[in-house]
Amino acid sequence: MMKMMGPALAAGAAALSIATGAAAKEQINVGLCVSWPGYAMLELAQQKGLAEGYEINSVIFDDPLGGQAALAAGQIDIYECTGDYTPLAIDRGTGVVTVAFANPSYGVDHVILAPGMDASTMKGSRIGAPQAYIGQLLMGVWMDSENIPLDDVTWVNLLADEAVGPMLSGDLAAAYLYEPWITRVMENLPGASSGGNTGEDWMLETGIFTDVIYMNGDFINNHRGAALDLLKARFDAVGWWHDNTAEGNQLMSDFLQWPVADIESVIGSNGKFLKGGIYMYDFDESARVCGALEGDPPFGLENGSITTVIKTINDYWVRFGLMTEVHDPAAGVDCTLMADLVDQGYRQAIEANE
Repeated sequence: MMKMMGPALAAGAAALSIATGAAAKEQINVGLCVSWPGYAMLELAQQKGLAEGYEINSVIFDDPLGGQAALAAGQIDIYECTGDYTPLAIDRGTGVVTVAFANPSYGVDHVILAPGMDASTMKGSRIGAPQAYIGQLLMGVWMDSENIPLDDVTWVNLLADEAVGPMLSGDLAAAYLYEPWITRVMENLPGASSGGNTGEDWMLETGIFTDVIYMNGDFINNHRGAALDLLKARFDAVGWWHDNTAEGNQLMSDFLQWPVADIESVIGSNGKFLKGGIYMYDFDESARVCGALEGDPPFGLENGSITTVIKTINDYWVRFGLMTEVHDPAAGVDCTLMADLVDQGYRQAIEANE
Protein backbone atom coordinates (compact mmCIF):
# COMPACT_ATOMS: atom_id res chain seq x y z
CA MET A 1 0.00 0.00 0.00
CA MET A 2 2.80 2.42 0.90
CA LYS A 3 4.52 1.65 -2.38
CA MET A 4 1.29 2.44 -4.21
CA MET A 5 0.78 5.67 -2.27
CA GLY A 6 4.23 7.01 -3.13
CA PRO A 7 3.54 7.57 -6.82
CA ALA A 8 0.05 8.78 -5.99
CA LEU A 9 1.39 11.38 -3.57
CA ALA A 10 4.01 12.42 -6.09
CA ALA A 11 1.35 12.83 -8.74
CA GLY A 12 -0.81 14.77 -6.28
CA ALA A 13 2.07 17.05 -5.41
CA ALA A 14 2.74 17.65 -9.10
CA ALA A 15 -0.91 18.43 -9.68
CA LEU A 16 -0.89 20.79 -6.69
CA SER A 17 2.20 22.49 -8.07
CA ILE A 18 0.50 23.00 -11.43
CA ALA A 19 -2.66 24.25 -9.78
CA THR A 20 -0.67 26.64 -7.60
CA GLY A 21 1.13 27.97 -10.67
CA ALA A 22 -2.17 28.52 -12.43
CA ALA A 23 -3.62 30.21 -9.36
CA ALA A 24 -0.67 32.59 -9.28
CA LYS A 25 -2.08 34.29 -12.35
CA GLU A 26 -4.19 37.30 -11.50
CA GLN A 27 -7.71 36.93 -12.84
CA ILE A 28 -9.10 39.92 -14.70
CA ASN A 29 -12.81 39.96 -15.44
CA VAL A 30 -13.63 41.64 -18.74
CA GLY A 31 -17.11 42.47 -19.94
CA LEU A 32 -18.40 42.81 -23.51
CA CYS A 33 -21.63 44.75 -23.44
CA VAL A 34 -22.95 42.84 -26.48
CA SER A 35 -21.61 40.08 -28.69
CA TRP A 36 -19.49 42.18 -31.02
CA PRO A 37 -16.12 41.78 -32.82
CA GLY A 38 -14.78 45.16 -31.75
CA TYR A 39 -15.05 44.16 -28.10
CA ALA A 40 -13.12 40.90 -28.47
CA MET A 41 -9.52 42.15 -28.45
CA LEU A 42 -8.82 41.20 -24.84
CA GLU A 43 -10.13 37.72 -25.60
CA LEU A 44 -7.58 37.54 -28.42
CA ALA A 45 -4.95 38.73 -25.93
CA GLN A 46 -5.91 35.84 -23.65
CA GLN A 47 -5.85 33.23 -26.40
CA LYS A 48 -2.55 34.40 -27.89
CA GLY A 49 -0.70 34.83 -24.59
CA LEU A 50 -0.37 38.62 -24.84
CA ALA A 51 -1.25 39.24 -21.19
CA GLU A 52 1.44 37.22 -19.43
CA GLY A 53 0.75 36.68 -15.76
CA TYR A 54 -3.00 37.26 -16.11
CA GLU A 55 -6.01 35.07 -16.68
CA ILE A 56 -8.61 37.04 -18.64
CA ASN A 57 -12.18 35.93 -18.05
CA SER A 58 -14.39 37.40 -20.79
CA VAL A 59 -18.14 37.71 -20.17
CA ILE A 60 -20.64 38.66 -22.87
CA PHE A 61 -23.58 40.50 -21.32
CA ASP A 62 -25.85 41.29 -24.29
CA ASP A 63 -27.22 43.86 -21.86
CA PRO A 64 -25.28 47.15 -21.98
CA LEU A 65 -26.81 48.62 -18.82
CA GLY A 66 -26.50 45.35 -16.92
CA GLY A 67 -22.83 45.26 -17.80
CA GLN A 68 -22.38 48.82 -16.55
CA ALA A 69 -23.99 47.83 -13.25
CA ALA A 70 -21.63 44.86 -12.94
CA LEU A 71 -18.64 47.12 -13.66
CA ALA A 72 -19.74 49.67 -11.06
CA ALA A 73 -20.18 46.87 -8.50
CA GLY A 74 -16.65 45.58 -9.15
CA GLN A 75 -17.89 42.26 -10.54
CA ILE A 76 -15.90 43.03 -13.68
CA ASP A 77 -12.78 45.16 -13.96
CA ILE A 78 -12.78 46.24 -17.60
CA TYR A 79 -15.72 46.79 -19.92
CA GLU A 80 -15.85 47.48 -23.64
CA CYS A 81 -18.99 49.20 -24.83
CA THR A 82 -20.20 52.35 -26.52
CA GLY A 83 -19.05 55.63 -25.00
CA ASP A 84 -22.50 57.08 -24.54
CA TYR A 85 -22.78 55.86 -20.94
CA THR A 86 -19.92 58.01 -19.65
CA PRO A 87 -22.08 61.04 -18.73
CA LEU A 88 -24.55 58.76 -16.95
CA ALA A 89 -21.70 57.20 -14.95
CA ILE A 90 -20.67 60.70 -13.85
CA ASP A 91 -24.25 61.63 -12.98
CA ARG A 92 -24.78 58.48 -10.92
CA GLY A 93 -21.39 58.56 -9.22
CA THR A 94 -20.57 54.97 -10.13
CA GLY A 95 -16.81 55.48 -10.10
CA VAL A 96 -16.58 54.06 -13.63
CA VAL A 97 -14.22 55.91 -15.98
CA THR A 98 -13.39 55.88 -19.66
CA VAL A 99 -9.68 55.21 -20.12
CA ALA A 100 -9.44 55.18 -23.93
CA PHE A 101 -11.40 55.30 -27.15
CA ALA A 102 -11.31 51.90 -28.87
CA ASN A 103 -12.93 52.33 -32.27
CA PRO A 104 -15.44 54.62 -33.93
CA SER A 105 -18.37 53.29 -35.88
CA TYR A 106 -17.41 53.64 -39.53
CA GLY A 107 -20.85 53.26 -41.04
CA VAL A 108 -21.99 50.04 -39.36
CA ASP A 109 -24.77 51.82 -37.42
CA HIS A 110 -27.80 52.97 -39.43
CA VAL A 111 -31.19 54.55 -39.10
CA ILE A 112 -33.33 52.22 -41.21
CA LEU A 113 -36.65 53.57 -42.47
CA ALA A 114 -39.72 51.46 -43.22
CA PRO A 115 -41.12 51.56 -46.77
CA GLY A 116 -42.63 54.95 -47.57
CA MET A 117 -41.17 56.67 -44.52
CA ASP A 118 -39.09 59.84 -44.58
CA ALA A 119 -38.63 62.91 -42.41
CA SER A 120 -41.94 64.42 -43.54
CA THR A 121 -43.97 61.36 -42.50
CA MET A 122 -42.25 60.56 -39.20
CA LYS A 123 -44.48 62.59 -36.85
CA GLY A 124 -46.53 60.36 -34.54
CA SER A 125 -44.66 57.20 -35.53
CA ARG A 126 -43.08 54.50 -33.38
CA ILE A 127 -39.28 54.46 -33.42
CA GLY A 128 -37.12 51.55 -32.26
CA ALA A 129 -33.88 52.41 -30.44
CA PRO A 130 -32.22 51.22 -27.22
CA GLN A 131 -32.51 53.80 -24.46
CA ALA A 132 -29.33 55.42 -23.10
CA TYR A 133 -27.31 53.66 -25.78
CA ILE A 134 -25.79 54.50 -29.16
CA GLY A 135 -29.05 53.71 -30.96
CA GLN A 136 -31.03 56.43 -29.22
CA LEU A 137 -28.13 58.83 -29.67
CA LEU A 138 -27.83 58.10 -33.39
CA MET A 139 -31.57 58.38 -33.90
CA GLY A 140 -31.61 61.72 -32.08
CA VAL A 141 -28.69 63.14 -34.07
CA TRP A 142 -30.33 62.02 -37.32
CA MET A 143 -33.68 63.52 -36.31
CA ASP A 144 -31.94 66.81 -35.51
CA SER A 145 -30.35 66.80 -38.96
CA GLU A 146 -33.81 66.31 -40.48
CA ASN A 147 -35.44 68.94 -38.20
CA ILE A 148 -37.72 66.37 -36.56
CA PRO A 149 -38.51 67.28 -32.92
CA LEU A 150 -37.45 64.51 -30.56
CA ASP A 151 -40.89 64.41 -28.94
CA ASP A 152 -42.73 64.02 -32.26
CA VAL A 153 -42.30 60.24 -32.12
CA THR A 154 -42.99 57.40 -29.70
CA TRP A 155 -39.73 55.83 -28.55
CA VAL A 156 -39.67 52.04 -28.17
CA ASN A 157 -36.71 50.67 -26.18
CA LEU A 158 -35.36 47.93 -28.47
CA LEU A 159 -31.89 46.60 -29.18
CA ALA A 160 -31.07 46.08 -32.86
CA ASP A 161 -31.83 42.35 -32.91
CA GLU A 162 -35.11 42.98 -31.07
CA ALA A 163 -36.20 45.58 -33.64
CA VAL A 164 -35.97 43.26 -36.66
CA GLY A 165 -39.32 41.56 -36.08
CA PRO A 166 -41.30 44.78 -35.44
CA MET A 167 -39.71 46.36 -38.52
CA LEU A 168 -40.69 43.42 -40.71
CA SER A 169 -44.22 43.37 -39.29
CA GLY A 170 -44.72 47.09 -39.92
CA ASP A 171 -44.92 48.05 -36.25
CA LEU A 172 -42.03 50.52 -36.50
CA ALA A 173 -41.51 53.46 -38.83
CA ALA A 174 -37.76 53.45 -38.23
CA ALA A 175 -35.19 51.61 -36.16
CA TYR A 176 -31.57 51.71 -35.14
CA LEU A 177 -29.87 48.70 -36.74
CA TYR A 178 -26.38 47.42 -37.42
CA GLU A 179 -25.06 44.40 -39.30
CA PRO A 180 -26.09 41.68 -39.68
CA TRP A 181 -29.57 43.00 -38.80
CA ILE A 182 -29.51 45.68 -41.51
CA THR A 183 -29.11 43.07 -44.23
CA ARG A 184 -31.84 40.88 -42.76
CA VAL A 185 -34.32 43.74 -42.79
CA MET A 186 -33.33 45.14 -46.18
CA GLU A 187 -33.51 41.73 -47.85
CA ASN A 188 -36.92 40.93 -46.40
CA LEU A 189 -38.65 44.32 -46.42
CA PRO A 190 -38.87 45.71 -49.96
CA GLY A 191 -38.81 49.50 -49.98
CA ALA A 192 -36.91 49.85 -46.70
CA SER A 193 -34.10 52.39 -46.87
CA SER A 194 -31.24 53.84 -44.86
CA GLY A 195 -31.88 57.36 -43.62
CA GLY A 196 -28.33 57.89 -42.39
CA ASN A 197 -25.29 56.13 -40.99
CA THR A 198 -22.24 56.76 -38.85
CA GLY A 199 -19.85 56.61 -41.81
CA GLU A 200 -20.94 60.03 -43.03
CA ASP A 201 -18.22 62.63 -42.59
CA TRP A 202 -20.28 64.97 -40.43
CA MET A 203 -21.17 62.13 -38.07
CA LEU A 204 -17.56 60.94 -37.80
CA GLU A 205 -16.47 64.49 -36.95
CA THR A 206 -18.71 64.53 -33.87
CA GLY A 207 -16.71 61.66 -32.36
CA ILE A 208 -19.74 60.54 -30.38
CA PHE A 209 -20.38 57.23 -32.13
CA THR A 210 -17.46 55.35 -30.67
CA ASP A 211 -16.70 52.32 -28.57
CA VAL A 212 -14.58 52.89 -25.50
CA ILE A 213 -12.65 51.03 -22.85
CA TYR A 214 -14.15 51.51 -19.37
CA MET A 215 -12.52 50.52 -16.11
CA ASN A 216 -13.72 50.34 -12.55
CA GLY A 217 -12.09 53.21 -10.65
CA ASP A 218 -11.19 51.03 -7.66
CA PHE A 219 -9.50 48.55 -10.00
CA ILE A 220 -7.29 51.34 -11.32
CA ASN A 221 -6.52 52.70 -7.86
CA ASN A 222 -5.83 49.35 -6.22
CA HIS A 223 -4.34 47.43 -9.15
CA ARG A 224 -2.80 50.13 -11.31
CA GLY A 225 -0.06 47.85 -12.60
CA ALA A 226 -2.63 45.36 -13.82
CA ALA A 227 -4.72 48.13 -15.37
CA LEU A 228 -1.68 49.33 -17.33
CA ASP A 229 -0.72 45.80 -18.37
CA LEU A 230 -4.21 44.97 -19.59
CA LEU A 231 -4.59 48.23 -21.49
CA LYS A 232 -1.29 47.54 -23.24
CA ALA A 233 -2.33 43.93 -23.90
CA ARG A 234 -5.52 45.15 -25.51
CA PHE A 235 -3.61 47.30 -27.99
CA ASP A 236 -1.02 44.54 -28.47
CA ALA A 237 -3.97 42.37 -29.53
CA VAL A 238 -5.02 44.99 -32.07
CA GLY A 239 -1.51 44.81 -33.51
CA TRP A 240 -1.55 41.01 -33.51
CA TRP A 241 -4.94 41.00 -35.28
CA HIS A 242 -3.55 43.41 -37.89
CA ASP A 243 -0.69 41.00 -38.61
CA ASN A 244 -2.85 37.85 -38.44
CA THR A 245 -6.25 39.09 -39.56
CA ALA A 246 -7.69 35.87 -40.97
CA GLU A 247 -6.69 33.87 -37.89
CA GLY A 248 -7.93 36.62 -35.59
CA ASN A 249 -11.30 36.79 -37.33
CA GLN A 250 -11.63 33.01 -37.03
CA LEU A 251 -10.88 33.19 -33.29
CA MET A 252 -13.53 35.90 -32.92
CA SER A 253 -15.95 33.72 -34.86
CA ASP A 254 -15.34 30.80 -32.52
CA PHE A 255 -15.62 32.98 -29.41
CA LEU A 256 -18.71 34.98 -30.40
CA GLN A 257 -20.36 32.10 -32.27
CA TRP A 258 -20.75 34.25 -35.37
CA PRO A 259 -20.05 33.06 -38.93
CA VAL A 260 -16.72 34.41 -40.16
CA ALA A 261 -18.57 36.29 -42.91
CA ASP A 262 -20.54 38.20 -40.26
CA ILE A 263 -17.32 39.00 -38.39
CA GLU A 264 -15.84 40.41 -41.59
CA SER A 265 -19.04 42.37 -42.29
CA VAL A 266 -18.25 44.37 -39.15
CA ILE A 267 -14.48 44.45 -38.71
CA GLY A 268 -13.29 43.75 -42.24
CA SER A 269 -10.34 41.72 -43.45
CA ASN A 270 -7.58 44.31 -43.87
CA GLY A 271 -6.55 44.52 -40.22
CA LYS A 272 -7.67 48.13 -39.72
CA PHE A 273 -11.19 49.04 -40.86
CA LEU A 274 -14.20 48.29 -42.97
CA LYS A 275 -16.04 51.16 -44.59
CA GLY A 276 -19.58 50.39 -43.58
CA GLY A 277 -18.25 48.62 -40.49
CA ILE A 278 -15.89 49.84 -37.77
CA TYR A 279 -12.44 51.45 -37.67
CA MET A 280 -9.94 50.15 -35.12
CA TYR A 281 -7.90 52.88 -33.45
CA ASP A 282 -4.27 52.00 -33.00
CA PHE A 283 -2.64 53.10 -29.75
CA ASP A 284 -1.25 56.36 -31.14
CA GLU A 285 -4.63 57.44 -32.51
CA SER A 286 -6.37 56.67 -29.24
CA ALA A 287 -3.65 58.40 -27.20
CA ARG A 288 -4.15 61.56 -29.29
CA VAL A 289 -7.88 61.56 -28.56
CA CYS A 290 -6.87 61.44 -24.89
CA GLY A 291 -4.36 64.27 -25.37
CA ALA A 292 -1.57 61.99 -24.17
CA LEU A 293 0.40 62.08 -27.43
CA GLU A 294 1.06 64.92 -29.83
CA GLY A 295 -0.70 64.94 -33.20
CA ASP A 296 -4.24 64.94 -34.53
CA PRO A 297 -6.58 61.95 -34.30
CA PRO A 298 -8.46 60.80 -37.42
CA PHE A 299 -11.76 62.16 -38.75
CA GLY A 300 -11.19 65.81 -37.89
CA LEU A 301 -11.11 65.31 -34.14
CA GLU A 302 -8.86 67.58 -32.12
CA ASN A 303 -6.09 66.41 -29.82
CA GLY A 304 -7.56 65.83 -26.35
CA SER A 305 -11.13 65.97 -27.63
CA ILE A 306 -12.32 63.07 -25.45
CA THR A 307 -13.94 65.45 -22.96
CA THR A 308 -15.59 67.53 -25.71
CA VAL A 309 -17.14 64.36 -27.14
CA ILE A 310 -18.48 63.32 -23.74
CA LYS A 311 -20.00 66.76 -23.15
CA THR A 312 -21.82 66.55 -26.49
CA ILE A 313 -23.31 63.21 -25.46
CA ASN A 314 -24.29 64.70 -22.08
CA ASP A 315 -26.14 67.50 -23.89
CA TYR A 316 -28.20 64.94 -25.80
CA TRP A 317 -29.05 62.94 -22.68
CA VAL A 318 -30.39 66.12 -21.07
CA ARG A 319 -32.57 66.73 -24.13
CA PHE A 320 -33.84 63.15 -23.97
CA GLY A 321 -34.72 63.60 -20.30
CA LEU A 322 -32.26 60.94 -19.15
CA MET A 323 -30.24 63.54 -17.25
CA THR A 324 -31.06 66.94 -15.78
CA GLU A 325 -27.69 68.68 -15.94
CA VAL A 326 -24.41 68.83 -17.81
CA HIS A 327 -21.46 67.69 -15.71
CA ASP A 328 -17.74 68.27 -16.02
CA PRO A 329 -16.82 65.52 -18.51
CA ALA A 330 -13.35 65.16 -17.01
CA ALA A 331 -14.98 63.48 -14.01
CA GLY A 332 -15.69 60.43 -16.18
CA VAL A 333 -12.29 60.18 -17.85
CA ASP A 334 -8.93 58.82 -16.74
CA CYS A 335 -6.36 59.25 -19.49
CA THR A 336 -3.43 58.85 -17.10
CA LEU A 337 -3.04 55.18 -18.03
CA MET A 338 -2.61 56.09 -21.69
CA ALA A 339 -0.21 58.86 -20.66
CA ASP A 340 1.83 56.41 -18.57
CA LEU A 341 2.15 54.06 -21.53
CA VAL A 342 3.25 56.97 -23.71
CA ASP A 343 5.84 57.93 -21.08
CA GLN A 344 7.07 54.33 -21.05
CA GLY A 345 7.72 54.63 -24.78
CA TYR A 346 4.84 52.48 -26.00
CA ARG A 347 3.80 53.35 -29.55
CA GLN A 348 1.66 51.70 -32.19
CA ALA A 349 0.67 52.98 -35.63
CA ILE A 350 -0.95 50.55 -38.06
CA GLU A 351 -2.23 50.91 -41.60
CA ALA A 352 -4.67 48.71 -43.48
CA ASN A 353 -3.12 45.69 -45.15
CA GLU A 354 -3.38 45.67 -48.91
